[in-house]
Amino acid sequence: MPEFDTIVIGAGMSGTTAARLLTAAGQRVAVLEARDRVGGRMHTDRGAGFSVDLGASWIHGIEDSPLWELVRALNVPTIEFTVGSFQAGGRPIADFDGEARRLSAAESAQWVTDVAAADLAVEQEISRSSPGDTYREVTERALDALERHRDAMDPERVDEIREFFRHRVEEQCGAWIGDLDAHGLDEDAIDGDEVVFPRGYDELPARIAAGLDVRLEHVVRRIVRSTEGVRVETDRGVFTAARAVVTVPLGVLKAGAIAFEPALPAEIADPIARLGMGVFNKIFLQFPERFWEEGVYAIRALGEPGEHWHSWYDVSAISGRPTLLTFAAGPFGRHVQTLTDDVISADAMAALRRLYGEDIPTPVARWITRWGQDPFSQGSYSHLATGSSHEDHDALAGPVDGMLHFAGEATWGAEPATVGGAYASGVRAAERVLGHAVDLDAFAAGILRSEA
Repeated sequence: MPEFDTIVIGAGMSGTTAARLLTAAGQRVAVLEARDRVGGRMHTDRGAGFSVDLGASWIHGIEDSPLWELVRALNVPTIEFTVGSFQAGGRPIADFDGEARRLSAAESAQWVTDVAAADLAVEQEISRSSPGDTYREVTERALDALERHRDAMDPERVDEIREFFRHRVEEQCGAWIGDLDAHGLDEDAIDGDEVVFPRGYDELPARIAAGLDVRLEHVVRRIVRSTEGVRVETDRGVFTAARAVVTVPLGVLKAGAIAFEPALPAEIADPIARLGMGVFNKIFLQFPERFWEEGVYAIRALGEPGEHWHSWYDVSAISGRPTLLTFAAGPFGRHVQTLTDDVISADAMAALRRLYGEDIPTPVARWITRWGQDPFSQGSYSHLATGSSHEDHDALAGPVDGMLHFAGEATWGAEPATVGGAYASGVRAAERVLGHAVDLDAFAAGILRSEA
């Protein structure tokens, strides 16, 4: 007899969710996790006495969100922090132009209007795009049309919007705009406020995993399928089960870090090859005092001053200390993670000093991530590389031979690259194993009962 009913590989949001649902249904479940902690790409540093989310930070839209319902059911505190719009809760953005000059409110409003016009033109180009077109190609065609229009935009403004589109792809996908499929940003809009977690986002998988059979520091090397079930080989021994749920990040699958015998069929292997794994790194800088304007929730450099460091978010509300968060994503993110913390911090500060002057203070603390170099993620999250499709995400979920299932953000086509997608994929994997729907209200209630 197999040792377990189901082995879950990976203790991130999808893995812990699937494992708890299966355990609650009476299955013998073991979770094998390569890291020395639960959470995966949800990773909170609390060493300074407050929470710094080095991985996932936000729920990007709480309306009709099952993840938000779980957060509320578990009484997890949140702070509203909406970054998906130009104005968040009435809080202004500090915009700077190519001369590092602060834009007036009217100028910022015009920028919003111009970007909206460009976005509409891009949507029209995407609708006319051909298979194999990149997001860069459709944006260039759209911007060319705007320049040729009888009410043509100023060429300098078009260049600013071109940079904005590049940065948007880098932040949302972790990829260069020329590597993203033309339909790479077509996911359904996520509505409602966005929230962050003052106690740290990894509280969720940690609470879900409590009481489960989680084996930390077990690196899976090979998964063998046979008529008897699955044999999972790790650097700490061999485990057998009737089936397995694999929730490792797409980057790990693409790197071939886990061998599958027999080899994965084309319906799984091909989506793994086609989909892309992006890099999105965070740089938190904490200051002895605030030097940016009160009430400003974000700082944005348009055009040349923002070529690399272009967006800054005031996350002081989480720590209670003046702190800005900026990002290094896509090709720039891959380059930055090869540099030392001192070099990265100095370069980011040079960009801030171009906006606010040489007299602004030096950071007293910093946190810098390198997700592309992490052997157990090999990137930050998935995206639609040129030639892939949204169907590839869901096809990746399997199952294979009725015994091998996949979960994780890369397997959820409606909301990839999000914790919400990871959560939903874990629920789906458990339902496919069990052969019936699960009650998510009972899921949350079971966690609370176990904590009582």
